[in-house]
Amino acid sequence: MAPPNLFLEKISSYFQEEKVPSSRFSLSSDRKISIDGVTLLSEVPNNIILSSFSSIPHSSSPDSPPPKHILKSVESNVENGVFLGLSVKTPDHRILNPIGKFNNRKFLSLFRFKTWWSTMWVGSSSSDLQMETQMILLHVPEITSYVLILPIIEGSFRSAIHPGPEGEIVLCVESGSTKVKADAFTSCAYLHVGDNPYDLMRDALSAVRVHLRSFRLLHEKTPPRIIDRFGWCTWDAFYLTVEPVGVWHGVKSLSENGVPPKFLIIDDGWQSINMDHEDHFHDSKDLSGLGSQMLCRLYRFKENDKFGKYRGGTMLSPNAPRFDQEKHDKMFMEMIELAERKKAMKNDDSTLPEASTIEYLNEEEGGDGGERGGLKALICDLKKEFSSLDDVYVWHALCGAWGGLRPGTTHLNSKVTRAKAAEGLDKTMYDLAVVMIEKGGIGLVDPKEAHELYEAMHSYLADAGVSGVKVDVFHTLEYVSEDHGGRVKLAKAYYDGLTKSLRKNFGGSGLIASMEQCNDFFFLATNQISMARVGDDFWFEDPNGDPMGVYWLQGVHMIHCSYNSLWQGQFIQPDWDMFQSDHLCAEFHGASRAICGGPVYVSDKVGRHNFDLLRKLVLPDGTILRCQHYALPTRDCLFENPLFDGRTLLKLWNLNKFGGVIGVFNCQGAGWNPEERKCKAYPECYKTTSGFLSPDDVEWEQNESTSKFRNNKLFAVYLHKTGDFHLMKACEKLDITLQPSSFEIVTIVPVYGTNEKTEFAAVGLENMFNSGGAVQCLEQKLEGKNVGYLMKIKGAGKFLAYTSLKPVKVVLNDESIEFDWSSSNGVLKFEVPWRGGELSDAQILISS
Repeated sequence: MAPPNLFLEKISSYFQEEKVPSSRFSLSSDRKISIDGVTLLSEVPNNIILSSFSSIPHSSSPDSPPPKHILKSVESNVENGVFLGLSVKTPDHRILNPIGKFNNRKFLSLFRFKTWWSTMWVGSSSSDLQMETQMILLHVPEITSYVLILPIIEGSFRSAIHPGPEGEIVLCVESGSTKVKADAFTSCAYLHVGDNPYDLMRDALSAVRVHLRSFRLLHEKTPPRIIDRFGWCTWDAFYLTVEPVGVWHGVKSLSENGVPPKFLIIDDGWQSINMDHEDHFHDSKDLSGLGSQMLCRLYRFKENDKFGKYRGGTMLSPNAPRFDQEKHDKMFMEMIELAERKKAMKNDDSTLPEASTIEYLNEEEGGDGGERGGLKALICDLKKEFSSLDDVYVWHALCGAWGGLRPGTTHLNSKVTRAKAAEGLDKTMYDLAVVMIEKGGIGLVDPKEAHELYEAMHSYLADAGVSGVKVDVFHTLEYVSEDHGGRVKLAKAYYDGLTKSLRKNFGGSGLIASMEQCNDFFFLATNQISMARVGDDFWFEDPNGDPMGVYWLQGVHMIHCSYNSLWQGQFIQPDWDMFQSDHLCAEFHGASRAICGGPVYVSDKVGRHNFDLLRKLVLPDGTILRCQHYALPTRDCLFENPLFDGRTLLKLWNLNKFGGVIGVFNCQGAGWNPEERKCKAYPECYKTTSGFLSPDDVEWEQNESTSKFRNNKLFAVYLHKTGDFHLMKACEKLDITLQPSSFEIVTIVPVYGTNEKTEFAAVGLENMFNSGGAVQCLEQKLEGKNVGYLMKIKGAGKFLAYTSLKPVKVVLNDESIEFDWSSSNGVLKFEVPWRGGELSDAQILISS
C-alpha cells in the first residue's frame, strides 16, 4: 500500500504542455544505476525503482506553492533528476533496504554525528559511509559532473542513508512510530546530476521543493535583520547563572569601547523552570549540576524571578549594582563543587548548605520603587542607554524547555512522554543531552495545541520587547513520536505552530534555529525559518579532556560549518555560532566569521575582550562588512579531508559586491573517528601545511553581479595577514604555507581598465578582515583625458587600491586628499574617516 497522509496531484499543466525529455539516469536489467552510461551503483536490488520527475504525483499542499521562476527552472532540469523508490513484502515502520554499491569513486557526505549536529565525511567506496548520512555527493569525472543522492520525506516517513554490512548503501525509511507502517514508496530519495556542484545543490533542492511543497528555499525568504550586525550572547559569560546586572554590564563593556552590539541573545537561564520533585510554581534553585537544566520543565511563560525582580530604571541610576566577572565565576564554581559533593553523598547531604542562585537584585532596592518590571523593563532600559542595540533575542527549547512543559502548571495539556532515540542514532557520539532527555522524558504539549504553546510564549516575549528567539533542541521530537503518528506528523504540527507564531510575533524572520541538523527540519520546518546554525557549539575547550590544549576542536568547528552549508544553505542563512574574542584561537575563528556571510557575535565574559580583533570585524556602529553569499569549500576541497589527511588546507570562497574572498585555514589535527564514534585529536597531522590558491577558486557565477568576473583576465590579490599584494591571471596559482591553527584571508578583485595604462582595482579597507566588503559601489567615468573611478566606501581606515599609473588626484567626500602610491607595485593607499555610518564618496582620477 502507499504511504499514508500524502495528498498528491500531478505537478501542474505547466509540465504537461511539453514532452518531458527522458531522464539521464537509467536502471539496467543487470541492476546498475547509471548516468549517461556511466555506472554509479551496482548490485541494485530488484525491489528498487527509478521514476522521472514528471511520472509521479507531487504534493498539492497550499502552504508553499512554488513561484514561477522555480517551476521554470525545475522544468528545464527535469532530465537531470530522478526519484528512487522501493517496495517490500510486509508493511513496516522501519525499513532498511540496500540500494546498491559503488567503489573507486570519490564522495563527500554529510552525516549526523550527534542527534542534533552533522558533519562531513569523505571516501571512495560505499563501505566508507557513516550512519545517518543526510546526503552523498559523488564525483563523476567521466562526464565532468557530480551526482547528488538525497534521502527525503515521503508521506509519514523520512529517509537516511546507512552503511550496509557488505559495503552497500542502505536506505533507512522510517516513520518513528511502530503504529505507522507502509510497504511501498515511489520517492523516498532523489538523485540529481550537474556539472557545477554548487548549481547542482540549488537545482536538486528546487526540484525537491516543488515536489514536497513543505519548505521554501533561502532566496525566497527574508533573513533576520541581525544578519549583517554584531552581537553578544550571554552563554559563555554566565551559563545558567545569567541575570539582569551581568547582562547590562556585558552590553556596557562592549559599547563603551567602540564595539557596540546591535543584538543581544539572552541564552538559557532566564526561563521559569523546575524539576518534577520541586514545587510546581517556584524556580529551581539547583541548576549547577552538569546537565541539570535538561531535567527541568517550563512551568510558566514569564521570566524567572531573577529577571522578574528587575524594576525599571535600576541600572540607569547612579547607584546601579556593579558586576565583577571574577567574583561571579568564583561563586559559580562554588555552586558546582557543592552540587558534586551532594551527588557524592547521595541522600545523606543534610550537613551541606542548600543550593542557591546568584542574584544581584532584591525586592527592596532599585528602580523607581514601583512594581516589578521584569524582562520588559530591562529591555526598555537597555535600549534607552545603548542606542545601538536594536534586537534582543532569548533562548528556548522547541518543546518550551529542555524537559518540555510541566503538566498541570499552565492552561495547556501536556504529558510527560518517554523519550527514546531512534535505532539509527545508536552509533552516534556520546551526548549528555541525550542521556538526560531519555532519563527525564519530555513534557510534551498535545500536538493539537502546539500553536497555542508558541503563541503563549512568543506573544508575552514580543510584548516585553523581545524581537526574536533562538530555538534549540529541535530534534527532541523524534524521541517522542511513537504515539503521535510518527516523527513527520508530529514535526509538522509543531513546525506549523512555530511558523504561525514567527509570522505573528517576530516579523516572520526573528528566529535562529539550533540543534536542528537533520533532514526532518530542513524539509519540514523551513517554510518560514530563514536562519539556522550550521555547526556544533563553539567549544573553547573539550569538556571531556583536551589532548592538545584548546586547539584541536577549533578547526573541527570550521569544517562543520562550511561543509554543512553546502546543502543546508539552500534552506537557511548559515549561522556560524558565537566565539570568544579572548580565546587563544580567537583570530582563527574571527577570520572565518568575517567571511561566513552571516552575523558575527561573541560570547565573551564581561570585560574580557580583544578589541583589536573585534575592530577587524565590527564597525563603530555595530554593523559588519558582510559577504554577499555564504562561505563554502572550494571545488578542490570538496572530496578531501582538511582535518586529518595531513596535507589539505581548508579553502573557503565567498563573494562581495565587487570582488571575491578566499579564506585559507589550517584545520589539520582532529576529526571524526568511526571506531571510537567521537571527534578526537590526530596530533600527527597538527603540523605546517602547504597549498595554493587562485582567482579561479572563486565561484563568481553564484551571484549575478559577479558572474562577469569569470572572464576577467587580471586580478588584484591582497593577503591580509602578510600584507602582500599580487597581480594574477585568473588561472595562476599562489603558493601558501600555514602553521597549525593559522589562516590567511585573501581579497581577490578584478582589474579594470580602458587600456593597459589605466588599470584600476578597488581592494578595500586593509584594516578589516573582509577588506573588499567595504566597496559598496564602483563606477568608471571618462572625464576628458582622465579616467575616473567612483566608489562608495563603508567603514573607516586605510583604503587600498591598485592603479597602473599614479593618480592625478584622489577626492574623498568632495575634498582632495593626500595619498600614498607605490611605483613598484601600483598600490594606492589613503585614509577614510568614520562618518557615523554614512558611506564615503571617493573619486580616483587617472590620466589616460
